[in-house]
Amino acid sequence: MLPDWLHTVLLIFVPVLDFAAATMVTVHAVLYKRDTRAVIGWVGLAWLAPIVGPLGYFMFGINRIQRRAVALRIRESHRWEPMITLSDDDRVRMEEIDCKYPSLVGLARLGYELTDRHLVPGNRISALLNGDRAFPAMLQAIDSAEKTISLQSYIFDSDEVGERFRQALVRANERGVEIRVLIDDVGSTYSRPTMVRILRRSGIRVAAFLPTFLPRVAAYANLRNHRKILVVDGRVAFTGGTNIRAGHWQSLKPAYPIECIHFRVEGPVVMQLQEAFAIDWAFTTEESLRGDGWFPTLTRVGKTWARGIPDGPDEDFEKITDALTGAICCASRSIRIVTPYFLPHAALTQALNVAAMRGVKVDIVLPGVNNLPYVQWAAVAQYWQLLEKGCRIYHSPPPFDHSKIMVVDGIWSLIGSSNWDPRSLRLNFEYNIECYDTELAQQLIGICDQKMAEATPVTLADVNGRSLPVQLRDGLCRLLTPYL
Repeated sequence: MLPDWLHTVLLIFVPVLDFAAATMVTVHAVLYKRDTRAVIGWVGLAWLAPIVGPLGYFMFGINRIQRRAVALRIRESHRWEPMITLSDDDRVRMEEIDCKYPSLVGLARLGYELTDRHLVPGNRISALLNGDRAFPAMLQAIDSAEKTISLQSYIFDSDEVGERFRQALVRANERGVEIRVLIDDVGSTYSRPTMVRILRRSGIRVAAFLPTFLPRVAAYANLRNHRKILVVDGRVAFTGGTNIRAGHWQSLKPAYPIECIHFRVEGPVVMQLQEAFAIDWAFTTEESLRGDGWFPTLTRVGKTWARGIPDGPDEDFEKITDALTGAICCASRSIRIVTPYFLPHAALTQALNVAAMRGVKVDIVLPGVNNLPYVQWAAVAQYWQLLEKGCRIYHSPPPFDHSKIMVVDGIWSLIGSSNWDPRSLRLNFEYNIECYDTELAQQLIGICDQKMAEATPVTLADVNGRSLPVQLRDGLCRLLTPYL
């Protein structure tokens, strides 16, 4: 039994505290939340769930990450962007592209407005299907490293594949290569013991991004670093959607195989990937990476014009969303999308629908069986909005397809780590590269077309034919879309 005086104090103090907290949530959400649905949801939760609602907002609803000062300090320390001297052939090619694809002029300008970075010519970008091609290429690059290695991953499992990477990093470390490894703290917990601990014991310089004691429920559980970047000697880079885990290496016969696409990147744009890593590393460890070992002078090696687009719940908020919207609006012939998680918000859905009604072929390839069932249920509940307007949706067969590709009009491609869901587009730190190159686009179109040939088209009749219990289940999951 509580003393009478303590009972009286609690009866007065707790309601007053809850009222004050709910009021603070209301004021903060109204002033700083951009999404009206988020404002309504958080304010309602704060008032209807005493103590728990305000506490949830303070833990999950406030973006506490401000990295502008870190980014400016890093960028001012280096000559980030290589001098771009356009040759006569460059100017002729640009004029030809402008004539054939006039809408790309605006899209290229949009990319500059979003990133304050120019498109850089002279890159070579190659698609690597699954870990069977990506991992050997990455390991070979690590084994050839002479000066520096930057490695960043959301998931870096302590399994057979993770051990191969650990051994390669140890060999490089013994050769005197400077190594920095950054792993997301939540992503590192997908296997035990964590690779952060294992690499640290192996003498590798490693850090966890936004570490928490309770990774899945703590303050930054929704603000994860989903980027996958490997840069060797500042000259060769790898990026895309492939985590470091055995499931991606299908020839190893993993229990849960995963399809995915990663990319090898060479040329001047590698400096932008290294910049993204350096900012994340400085934010996490307060160490600035300097010198030619990390940022050498880069020369042209190919024909792709490219630009990195960072995205995150800080000053880079919704840059990928704007890039996607701009690309959809500029499309004149075709849009191909491959993504594992598809929960676009209303603006992206409307842009796709308008494109389809303009006569643009919109093809969307999604996994037929998702590793997150509730995400697939929520996605299916929204299919009708796209199918009614002429967009085409395909369900790819197992294994689970984790690929992330977008190709527009056979020339513009977006590759990287972003999914088409709120967690990726609003809550996570992501990194993508926009590419202007018909050869790369045709290679990706071939991959997309092969996936569509093996997939099952989803019709409006299929969606409308779901049983009532299934429709209710999917509809209820759709209500959770902003939080999935």
